[in-house]
Amino acid sequence: MPELRKDPITGRWVIISTDRAKRPSDFVRERVTIEGKGFCPFCYGNESKTPPEILAYGRNGGGRNTSGWTVRVVPNKFPALGIEGDLDREGEGMFDHMNGVGAHEVIIETPDHQSTLAMLSHRAIEDVLCAYRDRVLDLKNDKRFRYALIFKNHGDAAGASLEHSHSQLIALPIVPKRVLEEIEGARHYYREKERCIFCDIIRQESESRVRVIGENDLFITVAPYAPRFPFEMWLMPKQHFSSFENNQTPVYANLAKALKDNLVRMDAVLDHPAYNFMLHTSPIGEEVNEYYHWHIEIMPKLTKVAGFEWGTGFYICPTPPEESARFLREANVSATPA
Repeated sequence: MPELRKDPITGRWVIISTDRAKRPSDFVRERVTIEGKGFCPFCYGNESKTPPEILAYGRNGGGRNTSGWTVRVVPNKFPALGIEGDLDREGEGMFDHMNGVGAHEVIIETPDHQSTLAMLSHRAIEDVLCAYRDRVLDLKNDKRFRYALIFKNHGDAAGASLEHSHSQLIALPIVPKRVLEEIEGARHYYREKERCIFCDIIRQESESRVRVIGENDLFITVAPYAPRFPFEMWLMPKQHFSSFENNQTPVYANLAKALKDNLVRMDAVLDHPAYNFMLHTSPIGEEVNEYYHWHIEIMPKLTKVAGFEWGTGFYICPTPPEESARFLREANVSATPA
């Protein structure tokens, strides 16, 4: 029988419609393959075809915007927001508007066109995460910005316009509504119980184990109790950290191992699906607090958002998270190289 579940953080309800689909093989989807055809501006030798780099790791000797890098960050050639100018907030009668000021950057995760993030070594993924950290720390110095969102679109179905493995960072002058919902839900819970709701979720899931997918010394991955999408995963630090960018180096090394493990499991169970992930952290200026807990949300693209979801705000998830967690937890990933 279908079931209604309430997200304990945002208060959002979802429908777990178990009659629709259940096993990974029940989903019809397009497998992501790396064709390597045509010109790619992110490959070695094409550095001049992107905007001038902001950050690069791994280049020994060699000048800027040349080959030899392992991770490279450049401005998006077609940015959603512009870095120049003032916000100029204004009212127009009952309506509010401001200039589209922000930063839009691309993190090129590897020079190898054929590699996906799941295929990279733990150390290479750690370098990608450190690039995230370094760019957020730098952008926080710009007083116009309130939030930095890091996200990855993998595969055409997930919105990726280029197949070369990359992720993106957009710094915004406002805190996005989706993040505000989480923050307000977490703040309300903390006011009532003087505990972080994410920490409580981690404790409860660690005891029950039914929705735990994997863990290491510092991180745990769970299928959320009220998932919006089948095989959705939340990757969270076990200890309370409110901001992603303010952690010690060992944290990023452990995060790299946990992230790779999740992506490899997802590829094994769902046959290399398109996916999105996004990193939710505390807003700029509120980095240290007791109520919010940074985390990464990973969502394979197995279903489509249609009229019912847009019209009601309800998501219909055809796979119970307990089943998703079991399939992912039991995936055979022992032979995957580190």
